[in-house]
Amino acid sequence: MSESIPYASIRPAQSLDLLSQREMASLANTEEEVHRLFRQCALAVLNSGAESDDTAQMMEAFSDFDLKVIPEPRGLRLELYNAPARAFVDGSMILGIRNQVFSALRDIVYVHHELVERRRLDLSSESGIMDAVFRILRHAEVVRSNVRPRLVVCWGGHSISRIEYEYTKEVGYELGLRGFDIATGCGPGAMKGPMKGAAIGHAKQFSGNPRFVGVTEPGIIAAESPNPIVNELVILPDIEKRLEAFVRLAHGVIVFPGGVGTAEEILYLLSIRMHPDNSGIPLPLLMAAPESSSDYFQHIDRFLRSLLGDDVASYYEIFSGEAREVARRLRNQAKDVRRHRLRVQESFSYNWGLRIPLELQTPFVPSHENMAALQLHREQSVFELTCELRKAFSGIVAGNVKEDGIRAVQEKGPFQLHGDPEVITALEALLQTFMQQGRMKIDAASYKPCFEIAC
Repeated sequence: MSESIPYASIRPAQSLDLLSQREMASLANTEEEVHRLFRQCALAVLNSGAESDDTAQMMEAFSDFDLKVIPEPRGLRLELYNAPARAFVDGSMILGIRNQVFSALRDIVYVHHELVERRRLDLSSESGIMDAVFRILRHAEVVRSNVRPRLVVCWGGHSISRIEYEYTKEVGYELGLRGFDIATGCGPGAMKGPMKGAAIGHAKQFSGNPRFVGVTEPGIIAAESPNPIVNELVILPDIEKRLEAFVRLAHGVIVFPGGVGTAEEILYLLSIRMHPDNSGIPLPLLMAAPESSSDYFQHIDRFLRSLLGDDVASYYEIFSGEAREVARRLRNQAKDVRRHRLRVQESFSYNWGLRIPLELQTPFVPSHENMAALQLHREQSVFELTCELRKAFSGIVAGNVKEDGIRAVQEKGPFQLHGDPEVITALEALLQTFMQQGRMKIDAASYKPCFEIAC
């Protein structure tokens, strides 16, 4: 049994609107989905810093954790039972963790209220989903009207080497010196490093109110608990809306080495960038690794070119080392983003003009049936193949670290992936590389593949 605190009571340290009686009732009812989601997300936040990326393991370790929302005349209070002790210091909850718990409450309640109860979020059309993502971000005060185009999205793995982690800090430092804010998946590894480096860069420049935005979703937050540098946390309903939030917010994207989740993110963004309707809309995509890991993006580049054609390479740049040059290149390309937004009178804070097809917005459920039915063959458009590959990686992420995916693999065995020999061979080679380099899970030595490849 993990060390826990039997009882704690906390109130919001920052403003939080009063909950309605209906919202309060849904949270109080342990049978309600909104209570389950909030409990899961709150536990993940409270367990921040744990050396594990196994959601099922965390839920089992703290199976007796629970919480209650207590209404009060001037707000609300949370009562926590058997919460992870790591969230406390000398009997008091760490302030940053307390703020993140109430951020989780804010987002879970808002989405449930607007989507399930009021049905005010349209998730049936491209424009409706784009608007829904905006509303969630606006409610979390992540979208702001008075910001300059300086938010860099950094993607990369939670299970990376120490050298790779230090490199992400170096790049983050150079970005911070140049005034850039950072958005990541909010977890450890390549999500924490850029924020930590940028925090030092901002401090050296006496920058006021730097932003470190953590963007996550209920299925992944337990495996990638918010790191301590995140000062703005937002929880989207699912992985597709999380990815859309990244792209809508970004003024540039830097990808560091990672595993299947990083490959999913790359394919998601490339499918958008390569779409004809997005021609001429600048959104920098830089791939950067330390010199000792330069082969990582060589493998990625080879995989992309072999399946999507050599033209795909025109949508990204690869850097080996050169942390300062990465930041300089991003700064120069961000100027193009600013000029474009001014020319088309587009918002700096949310990229409305970028088209994200419904195929990319629709949640993919990684069941055994859906994984086996993926169309991993050449007899389709490049866009369709890219979407199918993205789903394959998304399913493997679920099997590796998400509670539902782990349980499904335990019950039914590994996911089965079928397709043309050329596509399957390239996919298998990349996945084998990830496993050999220990990029699938933090505990790489005991990793058992949640997938099987077959022609």
